[in-house]
Amino acid sequence: MQTTLKSIVTFEGIGLHTGRPATLVLRPASANTGIVFRRVDVDAADNTLPALWDHVIVSPLNTRLTNAEGLTVSTIEHLMAALSGTGVHNVVIDIDGPEVPIMDGSSAAFVRGIVEAGLTLHAAPLYAIEILREVEVVDGPAMARLSPATSLQIEFNIDFADAAIGHQEKTLNMANGTFVRELCDSRTFCRSSDVDAMRANGLALGGTLENAVVVDGDQVLSPGGLRHADEAVRHKMLDALGDLYTAGAPIMGRYAGQRAGHAMTNRLLKALFADPTAWRFTRCDAKIAARLPGVGVSKADLFAVA
Repeated sequence: MQTTLKSIVTFEGIGLHTGRPATLVLRPASANTGIVFRRVDVDAADNTLPALWDHVIVSPLNTRLTNAEGLTVSTIEHLMAALSGTGVHNVVIDIDGPEVPIMDGSSAAFVRGIVEAGLTLHAAPLYAIEILREVEVVDGPAMARLSPATSLQIEFNIDFADAAIGHQEKTLNMANGTFVRELCDSRTFCRSSDVDAMRANGLALGGTLENAVVVDGDQVLSPGGLRHADEAVRHKMLDALGDLYTAGAPIMGRYAGQRAGHAMTNRLLKALFADPTAWRFTRCDAKIAARLPGVGVSKADLFAVA
């Protein structure tokens, strides 16, 4: 069955790229609403932005939504990952600006708030997107692929010249609260040389050593160091989960990413939905639902979160 929040959840912070204060209010929503952002700071004929792949503006640095009014909401991926990883299917998200707050650079704060609020079931069936055959997109050394599987599995590998990151690879099955325990507290990361370049282009204006892992060669500049030895690849998996949730429903399939980012995952979803033979909606009975991200998550899982 479909879910929504039991109660309103509020988050406050600053946007990573805009540096502007932002408040999010997550509101329970009726069945079949999906994930919908609402820009409450503007007076527009339509201030809603469905969190769907065909509303995404391609960007290498974050995932940004737009609508017919030209409104945008950016850096949605960490919140989307939290919603997917805790099994929230319907929610209206009021936001008073153009960017979701970065919090500590991970999904941990969002996960805590959602799990503490709890979920309620709707009397409406849940459908998952079942991958029927392999779909792949490639751009030079970058690749993203979806292939058939009985649950959502994510495989990722990255290569960075900086020794603090280097080569990392990891594979996880997202069922049974794996996201909460294994990925949700892994923070966004960048090289110190990238920070100056981004700020020169008006980006990362809200970035600090407290809300991102910054590396320089073999050094981790952020206080306290890494939360996980492979925190970088874990965060890429977190991003992938959030971006995949813009499909509009949970995915049953195996995602493989190699040097892939937000733009590649969006390209992959476009390729998937362009081929009606590659997927189908599957009604989730209790057995299928038990294999989806977020099912069975409890407050006890929060003890594993940094």
